[in-house]
Order: sequence, then structure tokens, then C-alpha cells
Amino acid sequence: MIIGVPKEIMHDENRVAATPETVRMFKADGHTLLVEHNAGAGAFFSDEAYAEAGAEIVFDVRTLYDRADLILKVKEPLYNEDYGKHEIELMHSGQYLITFIHPASPVNHEMVRMMAKQGVIGLTLDGVPRISRAQNMDALTSMSTCAGYRGIVMAAERLAKFIPNIFCAVGSIKPANVLVVGTGVAGLQAIATAKRLGAVVYAADIRSAAREQAQSLGAKIVDLGIPDEVSVAEGGYAKAVTGEWLEKEREALRAVIGKMDIVFLSALVPGRLAPVMVTEDMVKVMAPGSVIVDIAIDQGGNCGITTPGITDVKYGVTIEGIKNIPGYLPTSSTWMFARNVYNLTKHLTKDGRIALNPDDPIDASIRVTDGEKIVHRGALEAMGM
Repeated sequence: MIIGVPKEIMHDENRVAATPETVRMFKADGHTLLVEHNAGAGAFFSDEAYAEAGAEIVFDVRTLYDRADLILKVKEPLYNEDYGKHEIELMHSGQYLITFIHPASPVNHEMVRMMAKQGVIGLTLDGVPRISRAQNMDALTSMSTCAGYRGIVMAAERLAKFIPNIFCAVGSIKPANVLVVGTGVAGLQAIATAKRLGAVVYAADIRSAAREQAQSLGAKIVDLGIPDEVSVAEGGYAKAVTGEWLEKEREALRAVIGKMDIVFLSALVPGRLAPVMVTEDMVKVMAPGSVIVDIAIDQGGNCGITTPGITDVKYGVTIEGIKNIPGYLPTSSTWMFARNVYNLTKHLTKDGRIALNPDDPIDASIRVTDGEKIVHRGALEAMGM
């Protein structure tokens, strides 16, 4: 195959979908690699390093899109201001795309429709199932590790006070209170990072096993009062809860959120919209100068008033809605991401070409568009189709 790696065009996105190391691995498998000029510069991978690894450096991304059979990206396709076209418009029928698409998120619905209309076969990395043989393909877990760490560091930068207990000549300052909602991979990393910084950490999750893991890291548990038979789906994932159960969760959080200096939100349901755990009235009771980091924003967000893609201040509370937090650790996150993407591509490839197997749970769960129509269940449900 001819594999194209364009430079990411999202604001402040420094990651790239391949490293010189994975270029060599793809080349060893017999593929041709096209890498856009300066695609890896933000992660400190030079054009010279890619060329030395065997990639062809392309200066006009339109040529890259035109020639490639498969496009590897980090973020969902966006409007390219340099060429006055959406990235999907640069793609062609029958072309494969592997990236984070987050197809259930409302902000991506039009882009997904465009992808189907263009005939692109979209494969989303957030659909990789958490099964043993898919672990080395699971970019969502890798990026969640980065987001959990960096999200707390970003919150510390925004917070108007110290995080650890500080003793000084005029007295002592109490440590900050941090609440982590959703204790999957990102949440657990957030707990560990907040603890290292000296915070008093609280955690909430609807799954008992996840709460036990949070407690093992030293977090105090906020009981949401949801039984496992309601909250846990197959494979240990969180199940989408609605109605009175969702309101029960909110009530439990409402009772403690006013005491929190940082709220880290990472509650996700695979392939579905993220549940709104923190409502506008809950934000209003937080102290001015507090911080919310909503890393669930790619799937709609856990806070009802997070503005996608930016840092905002509402009711005196800083709400972090940046969609590419792992991009603030570009070298580490790119190294992890590129290996995940290589492993997934290798799994999908038979006789040098991508050959999707509808009976394989990995192949089936990542498909968003099939070259003609939208096939992703979560996207179809969110679109009301």
C-alpha cells in the first residue's frame, strides 16, 4: 500500500501518526510511506529522520491525499484553511482513513456524513475493543494515560492556589481537593498525578471494580449509589445510564463538588456520547478560581457547559475543553500513538492490502463508514437514524 501521513492541522496539535521508527516497520512490511513536510516537527521528528527511515517527503498535502491508499492521522478530519477545503474533500472514494473520529459526538456528525458521501472508509481508533489481543492497538488507552497526567498538570497551572499543603512563616495553607470522575485509565493516571502533587483526592465511578482501583491509589470514594447490574457492561466497561439513575449520580456529585478545587472529568461509554455528569448549576456552586478539566469533550463532554476545543471561564471557574491534551506531551504521546497505529494496520492488512473481516470484533467495532454509508452504531443512534 501507499500510506500517507499528513501534518495535523488542529490548533496546537503537535502529534503525528508515524515516527521514523514506525516508518521503518511499515517499509519492512513492503509499504510506501508519504510523509508531509514538517509533519513531525512539533514532536521533534525531523524530515531528515523520516527520509533516512525510507519515507518520501511530500510538500503539497494534496499530492499525498491523491496518491495514498491509506491515510493515518491523529485527529478527526478538519477544514484546511491553506487550501480552502475540508480534509475529507482532499480524499477519494475507496481510500481508508485511520484516526480518532469520535463519530457519536454531535460536533462530528456532519464530518461523518461527508466521509460517507465522499466514499471514504473511516476506521476510528476510539472503537478498538479492550480485549487482550487488541491491547497493543489501543490508542485510546495510550492517549488516556497521557491525558490523565497532563490534564492534572494543566489544572495545576490554571488553579489559583497551591496544590500541596504549604507551611510558611504566616501559617499553613491546606492542600487542594481534587475530584476525579470516571476512574478508567485516564482517571487512574489523574489520581496518581494529583496525589504526587500533594492533593487530597476524591474519586467517583459507577463501577465497583474501578472504585477499588481508585481506592488502591489513595483516593477517597464518592459513592454514586449505582448497582453493578445497572452500571457495568460486557467486558467491564461503564454502561450508559439515564433517567433516575443519571440524576442519582448527579445528586451525589452535587453534594461534594462545591468543596473541590479541581474536577477532572473522564467518564466515557465506548462508542456513545459521554454522559453529562456536571450541570451548569453544579458549576455555579464551585469556588471562583477552581478548575474543571473535561477530557471527555471528544465524545461530547461530561460537563454540560464545556466549550469544545478551548479554555473558557464561566462563573469564575476555568473549564478546560481542549481536545488534544496528549498533544502537549508530543514526543511521548506520538511514540505511543504511532506504535498503536502500526499494530492496528498490521492486523488489518492481508497480502499487502487492508482486508476488513466483519466477523472480527476489532474490525467490526472500528468501522464508521464503509465507502458508501455510515455503519457505526453509536453514530447512527446519536444522529437519530
